[in-house]
Amino acid sequence: MKLLAFAASNSSRSINKQLVSYASSLLPEFSTEILDINDYEMPLFSVDREERNGHPPQAKEFLDKIKNADALLISFAEHNHSYTAAWKNLYDWCSRIETRVYQNKPLVLLSTSPGGRGGANVLASAEMSVPRFGGKVKASLSIPAFHDNFDSLKGRLSNEELDNKLKAAVRSLLDP
Repeated sequence: MKLLAFAASNSSRSINKQLVSYASSLLPEFSTEILDINDYEMPLFSVDREERNGHPPQAKEFLDKIKNADALLISFAEHNHSYTAAWKNLYDWCSRIETRVYQNKPLVLLSTSPGGRGGANVLASAEMSVPRFGGKVKASLSIPAFHDNFDSLKGRLSNEELDNKLKAAVRSLLDP
């Protein structure tokens, strides 16, 4: 089975990418591809651009990655209580090609931040939005205070309770 994993962040030092990389390592049953959404950078979406130039090839490529996956693992960065501009733009372009962006795939949704809520606002938005766009949310988990709960040198959660919750969340992708 193929797992597609990515952080919905364009930061080169993304803590969400660290989290999603660790989370995907907990599923040895899957062949995993970790994407960098920087590889799918496009002009800002607008109807005028779409009418003038059509859909960027990067959006089509991203949708093909989803199509060829059996499951998705996404960790959302939170900017001002919402999605990052980079993710929102990629998502907007993709949704113009395929409304069911997630193509009926099972997903685990994650978020983290340095703060005590761990990106809970963006995670709540994703939990509401993903099913409307063809995703089957199997589990979601917010990791608060990333730098206190994640050992970046070892590349894993150092908080045992959160680690167990993360393991249970990602293992839900194995459930029918």
